[in-house]
Amino acid sequence: MDRNHLSLDPTKIDPGSRDATILLNGFGIISYINQHGCNNFGYKAKELIGKTLSYVLPDLVINENREGKIIHQYGRHRDGHTFSLFIKISSFKLHDELFFLMNLYTVKDRSRLNEQQSYQLNELVDLKFALDASSIVAITDQRGIINYVNDQFCKISKYSKDELLGKDHKIINSGHHSKEFFKELWTTISSGHVWKGELKNKAKDGTYYWVDTTIVPFLNEDGIPYQHLAIRHEVTQRKNAEEELKKMMTKIIDIQEDERKRLSRELHDGIGQNLYSHLITINRLKEEINHPLLDQLQDEATEIIEELRDISWELRPSVLDDLGLIPAIRSYLVRYTEYYHISVHFDCFLNYRLNSNKEITIYRIIQEALTNIRKYAHTEDATVTIREMDEEIRVVIEDKGKGFNINKISRGVGLFSMKERAKAAGGSIRIHSTEGKGTTVVLEIPLGA
Repeated sequence: MDRNHLSLDPTKIDPGSRDATILLNGFGIISYINQHGCNNFGYKAKELIGKTLSYVLPDLVINENREGKIIHQYGRHRDGHTFSLFIKISSFKLHDELFFLMNLYTVKDRSRLNEQQSYQLNELVDLKFALDASSIVAITDQRGIINYVNDQFCKISKYSKDELLGKDHKIINSGHHSKEFFKELWTTISSGHVWKGELKNKAKDGTYYWVDTTIVPFLNEDGIPYQHLAIRHEVTQRKNAEEELKKMMTKIIDIQEDERKRLSRELHDGIGQNLYSHLITINRLKEEINHPLLDQLQDEATEIIEELRDISWELRPSVLDDLGLIPAIRSYLVRYTEYYHISVHFDCFLNYRLNSNKEITIYRIIQEALTNIRKYAHTEDATVTIREMDEEIRVVIEDKGKGFNINKISRGVGLFSMKERAKAAGGSIRIHSTEGKGTTVVLEIPLGA
């Protein structure tokens, strides 16, 4: 259809277009379009945001000279047909960046344009006020250079705006996070995706603070980020509380292990040795007196000694302290297989001792995981693997048994203990299980922790 012959009869205008709104940045790229605007042009918002205005209004030239004027233009619908619009344009600056706000109408009462325009501008001002009042806000260009910070950012970082503008975020880098951490962050936002996470930063006075951060990339018409909006909320108190809790759990675990060690030694070296002396005495009596009660006493004493050895071993095997993790695990697996008739294949790619905390953590988690296999897996085979992976030790305990639905099972003391031990050692634990296909427990502990 020839656009010069389109009817401008307002009686034929769809009232659904009354509140169509488009927000453009200074480059003429659509930053926002509301649902009414989408309905007018036949697109979804995500299909238009990041595109140039010419995508839907091919003949409209946007500049500050056209501000406040009512302009008649032809829009282009997704299906190719054109339609008539009345447009009013306003410009404003937000953080020194130019924006254009467009209201699109085909209504009889044009006075409504002024009313609606005022409402939209006030809404933007209110949104900015709410964001600045509640959040720590920064805007950077595509290279990470800071173009805008709000007062909350200055307050928490203790830098002035003049000290921050034109710099990148290295100015508040605490050194806590690895290069790989920031590489993953930049890869995410550079590909146009939103990044969320927690960051530990360093203020001007040397103090540290934590922020829960969301970084949103703004994309141009080619889908390439041209700036980033970072919204942060301080979580320092929560992180400090978590750190204190971690220290407390570490201390509790250390006390528990010391007590286990003490009891194990007392059972082995104290009660165990006394019982062994009694067994020797019984054996000597048997050489002189032949009586069935002596045979019974001998059997009972031998049984009690074995039970004490088992309890002592479970509490804290002396080989773990004397010879280290790997001999302790091999010894444990021999006893485990003998007692429970579950064959455990052990692969170890670690040729040196770790510090005591890591060795105890790994040993206890393997012990707990194998106990769970014995109780619940209904299998005759399991696998334990220990290997060094880059900057961490990875331990995998796996079975091909019954498995379970991880979302349905209640978290018992054993699972809680494993997770707390891993956390106290600076590591993490993951559990994967599928009904009928078995369970895998993965422990990862950084070498530097």
